[in-house]
Amino acid sequence: QVQLVESGGGLVQAGGSLKLSCAASGGTFSSYPMGWFRQAPGKEREFVASISRSGGSTYYADSVEDRFTISEDNAKNTVYLQINSLKREDSAIYYCAAGSHLRNQHLYHYWGQGTQVTVSS
Repeated sequence: QVQLVESGGGLVQAGGSLKLSCAASGGTFSSYPMGWFRQAPGKEREFVASISRSGGSTYYADSVEDRFTISEDNAKNTVYLQINSLKREDSAIYYCAAGSHLRNQHLYHYWGQGTQVTVSS
């Protein structure tokens, strides 16, 4: 059973940056593709970014591709999401998930509890 714990969220001004972390335990971290999703109030959870295990290919939602960067540190069993040039519409709970690199959230087997990102104007 894989456990995922996100951290790094917070309140930040528009234009600022944050780096979210997702620490994994309880499984073979390096064998799982990983993804980040987010859910804003009143909206469905949406795909943000993912990273595969075969070559470390990365994938992004069109709305974040130029500002978000997903990366991993296998030695620390951690996946990161660097968020730059934050916009108010980036405010959401950010979740990491394990099990796929695709955009369909139903393909992911494990989920963290989420970390809140709030962007102020």
